[in-house]
Amino acid sequence: MINYRVADLEALVEELKKEGVTLCDEIETFDYVKFVHIMDPDGNKIELWEPVDQVFTDSLKGKPPNKTSL
Repeated sequence: MINYRVADLEALVEELKKEGVTLCDEIETFDYVKFVHIMDPDGNKIELWEPVDQVFTDSLKGKPPNKTSL
């Protein structure tokens, strides 16, 4: 599966719907990420994901998430 990090998942999904792209599921949201799966014209599954910036950024720096983000 191919994964793409995107900046505004909700807006992108709306544009993809307008273009007739097949969505495999609804946007799922967690403390650290939002993601959805689409199909490309060749039938390959693609994951689009958007990090929830502060939690994701802290995890890259090796900091544990703060208790309010859990």
